[in-house]
Amino acid sequence: MSKMSANKKSVLYGLTFFLILSFSILSFSGCSSAPEKPTIKIAIWGGTDEIDMIKKIVGSWQERHPEVSARIEHTPAGSYTNKLLIRIAGGTAPDVMFVEANIFVSFWAMGAFMDLKPFIDKDASFEIDDYFSEAVARYTRDGGVYCIPRDTAPFACVYYNKDLFDLAGVPYPGDDWDWADMLDKAKRLTKKSEYDNIGQYGYYGWTWQNFVYSNGGSFVDDVENPSSFTMESPEAIGGLRFYADLINKYKVSPSPVDFGNLGMGAQQLFMSGKLAMYQSGFWESTLFRNIKDFDWDVVMFPKGPGGIRRFGTGGSGYCILKSTRYPELAWDIVKLLSGREAQIALAEMGLTQPAVVDIAEGEHFALNKRRPLNKGMLNEAVNYVVYEPFHPKWREINDLYLTPRLDLVFNGTETVEEALSGISAEANLLLKEER
Repeated sequence: MSKMSANKKSVLYGLTFFLILSFSILSFSGCSSAPEKPTIKIAIWGGTDEIDMIKKIVGSWQERHPEVSARIEHTPAGSYTNKLLIRIAGGTAPDVMFVEANIFVSFWAMGAFMDLKPFIDKDASFEIDDYFSEAVARYTRDGGVYCIPRDTAPFACVYYNKDLFDLAGVPYPGDDWDWADMLDKAKRLTKKSEYDNIGQYGYYGWTWQNFVYSNGGSFVDDVENPSSFTMESPEAIGGLRFYADLINKYKVSPSPVDFGNLGMGAQQLFMSGKLAMYQSGFWESTLFRNIKDFDWDVVMFPKGPGGIRRFGTGGSGYCILKSTRYPELAWDIVKLLSGREAQIALAEMGLTQPAVVDIAEGEHFALNKRRPLNKGMLNEAVNYVVYEPFHPKWREINDLYLTPRLDLVFNGTETVEEALSGISAEANLLLKEER
């Protein structure tokens, strides 16, 4: 019995020694391990080519900074905004975030972004004056700069099929044309099929706001500090009525029902030679460069009846989140992704108009020989852009009230006046809410 007890003690002492030794080894290993690398999380959306370009640029930066881990986090555009709002509210925000110029407002209003002006002021390698001032102004609030523009995007391109113009004997449009000239060309280029259906449309554009702006109308009293809804003005109503008439009266534009019957969208309609003029932004060029069956180019959106030239606009850039633990590293990434290399690559893809002025005016964009040849007109178009109202409730006004009612106008089931009736009261209540 005593021998058994001695054996038990021996085993117990041995086990205790083993545990102490193991703990000591683990503790020593933990103390000697290298500190974890700083990780910079970069939130983006975009197509395959754009993602590949970003990965390449960030990968080159990563090779020069092996002490840092740069992680690209891609989210599809359709769910991007909501997902990022949830992440920010939940305390899991990225360090750097890609943002669109009009969606920027929602994030800025919740205080998500870091002021970049201190970085701009002390960084001798960066010059904010190189960028289009209109784009910079969108992201400048109360003396701070909260985003560096990567591109600008006036809704000013009217793509036109040169072969259809030639076949109909219709002169090509020029940048100085107006609504009357556009309507005349659209009528001459709209053709019926043998079954009395329209087999070729003269014009289509999704940016109805251009017609409001170029007729002297507006959405609100002051884009920068909106306090009242102004779309019931005669100028705004007149612009919307002309746009609706292109669909329902003159029948030179396909209606939403027509698109359903045709089984294709506006891009496909243009690429198949069934749409003579298609109004959108420069980003369509990357797809349209695949067209082999006809020649095409772009022209600036036409002036309104009073000679007014105005367009809606988008654009995008990169911001740093306030919650980042590594602001200096995040600033390096923002400079990288909104800098020259990235802007040149995107311009040559046919995806974006650079926000850096000399790149936009040079060989990589305006002077580039790839179609559209007249894309340089977009550098002038920047002078006439109108951003969406800078108010966190504007997206709600647009999505819940304005768009659904205007769909009824474009479907031909309501007049402009009927559709806008009652929207003002709701819009004004939301605009007056504390910002």
